[in-house]
Amino acid sequence: MFTKWRIFAVNHQRTFSVHLNTMCYCKIKANLKRLKTQLPLTRNYSSAPGIAGSDVKSLHSVINPPVAKIRNIGIMAHIDAGKTTTTERILYYSGYTRSLGDVDDGDTVTDFMAQERERGITIQSAAVTLDWKGYRVNLIDTPGHVDFTLEVERCLRVLDGAVAVFDASAGVEAQTLTVWRQADKHKIPRICFLNKMDKTGASFNYAVESIREKLKAKPLILQLPIGEARTFQGVVDVVNKEKLLWNSNSDDGKDFERMPLSEASDRELLKETIEARNSLIEQVADLDDEFADLVLGEFSENFDLVPAEKLQAAVHRVTLAQAAVPVLCGSALKNKGVQPLLDAVTTYLPSPEEREDRFLQWYEGDLCALAFKVLHDKQRGPLVFLRIYSGTLTPQLAVHNINRNCTERMSRLLLPFADQHVEIPSLTAGNIALTVGLKQTATGDTIVSSKSSALAAARRAGRGEREHGKKREAESLLLAGVEVPEPVFFCTIEPPSVAKQPDLDHALERLQREDPSLKVKLDPDSGQTVLCGMGELHIEIIHDRIKREYGLETYLGPLQVAYRETILNSVRATDTLDRVLGDKRHLVSAELEVRPAEEPCAVAKIEYADCVGEDLLQASREAIESAVHSACLQGPLLGSPVQDVAMTLHSLMIHPGTSTTMVTACISRCMQKALKKADKQVLEPLMSLEVTVSREYLSPVLADLAQRRGNIQEIQTRQDNRVVLGFVPLAEIMSLQLADG
Repeated sequence: MFTKWRIFAVNHQRTFSVHLNTMCYCKIKANLKRLKTQLPLTRNYSSAPGIAGSDVKSLHSVINPPVAKIRNIGIMAHIDAGKTTTTERILYYSGYTRSLGDVDDGDTVTDFMAQERERGITIQSAAVTLDWKGYRVNLIDTPGHVDFTLEVERCLRVLDGAVAVFDASAGVEAQTLTVWRQADKHKIPRICFLNKMDKTGASFNYAVESIREKLKAKPLILQLPIGEARTFQGVVDVVNKEKLLWNSNSDDGKDFERMPLSEASDRELLKETIEARNSLIEQVADLDDEFADLVLGEFSENFDLVPAEKLQAAVHRVTLAQAAVPVLCGSALKNKGVQPLLDAVTTYLPSPEEREDRFLQWYEGDLCALAFKVLHDKQRGPLVFLRIYSGTLTPQLAVHNINRNCTERMSRLLLPFADQHVEIPSLTAGNIALTVGLKQTATGDTIVSSKSSALAAARRAGRGEREHGKKREAESLLLAGVEVPEPVFFCTIEPPSVAKQPDLDHALERLQREDPSLKVKLDPDSGQTVLCGMGELHIEIIHDRIKREYGLETYLGPLQVAYRETILNSVRATDTLDRVLGDKRHLVSAELEVRPAEEPCAVAKIEYADCVGEDLLQASREAIESAVHSACLQGPLLGSPVQDVAMTLHSLMIHPGTSTTMVTACISRCMQKALKKADKQVLEPLMSLEVTVSREYLSPVLADLAQRRGNIQEIQTRQDNRVVLGFVPLAEIMSLQLADG
């Protein structure tokens, strides 16, 4: 989602953009029995691969497969593109479940929260571990609703690859752009799955073209559909020149035929496939020098002779380099095309060793992991999801948290299976683990084996960087955490009685630890607790969870939009604070200037004039910065936070013996004076809007958007429909409901 701030003032037309993400929590069920060697069979779960049943493997090979055989992937998409349905089919065909779940029936594995099953949407991401043809696949199903985009963000942070699911009738949609940009930021290789090929209006060519135009990506067509909409029967494997047809009498899609295309029975289809394969070879040769040398050297006369294995290896390299994206198609709901998608995941997406972070060399195989999700279980306490980048995790292991500078002991180690978990004796690098017992760890924390290990890695990093003529601090050994956006909605929340306030505070503290995008603050004027979130649905879900999980009937105040304030001109202000406390005199005098920042910034930029002494700054810098930031928390117009402001301190005089508290008070008061004197304006959040509507309803939709103060940017044609693109104030589109699939 993109949010923009539009200025209320008529005389100023600048528009600022803010990238918003949102989050989700994960999926864990309370009252879970302690698991040793096999999964309890609730809801027709199959046994954990290799742990129970007829699959005869050593426990170590099951839990810790070779790193080259591991795939950490996420499923990401726009609302209702079919992420959860695709995940459900993947679990069924891999043997993890014994029956097909359905979003509408509320019995899918990854959507197990009561709120998810009632609404038919994904709220929390769910991690599932499965095996497919000798590969270990750690899969995370993510939300599609814009309110929970932060959950996509923090999951992509720890994944090695992603499957982007598209509605074949709509192509690239609004939230698709957001999750694609998130994947770009984390440099995630991905493949595209054009879902819903059986849907009325489905168009393979349109969807591929939208990927090329809107995402600025280079699609590599690895499959062609056999029919579209009602005539969709199967897919053509372009690489191997084979057709895959699913048995129409099969209820679960397990039965399908893979047959070579023949000149006799599939003349037109074979011709189209050969053209697509030649085009694919040319595309890949342009992007991969090794493959280009092979093609030009041995197969320049006839591309048909290029071996499928060589072409697949080249596509893998191109995908890993993020130079292009493989495109496949199918219909998850109709159980077609999911098995080839799983094959593509193992063939084209990278293993953890192909995505190693460069700085891991400083740890020399010692433990290094990133905490990317925290949950609370009533029986087991905090459950922390870790991505292991190097080393090995074992139960009862004492680990050091670099971010919080503390050592904790994990009591148990689990392998995640959505809301079911398997207890395991160890887990190696490249895997995703669920730990019990880490009470201080939060999202984004870096976990190592000990403090001495972190210091040793810092020393090795320092030597390595000095050899390259660079200076490196120990903090650079921290794994990059997750950027949490500022909330855009807020409302008051009150317990049923004053006696229940501690219980509410406890519930909110736990929910904030699970969900970094949820902010809680105390209103200084009224003393009320204020809940800040990413959207109406986000706050509604939090309210519902407090009721269901903590048994508190809370009351929400009216939902309000989080406005911002800024200034239009430069202003100087001076202030002197002179107090005598006891036998000490506290005297501070300051002169500063506030002005509009050159670039948009959420936090005020602070500069110091040359005449301000360095010795004075060293003693007071922290107090000055604290004063400026606190002064910007409440603007002079609406009491909203002030942004896009820069401050220069021109002079500062501090009497000997003056406390830093008095310095903070003086600077803060001077800053507030300057903000009041400047020309001010209110900024309101703008939403990027995309409306798909049939031609006959276009005029009423445009009239409605005009009433909502919308700004129409473009009207596109999508088959028989019209797509309206524009911006609308967030306050004008509150209460509009969206669905997730």
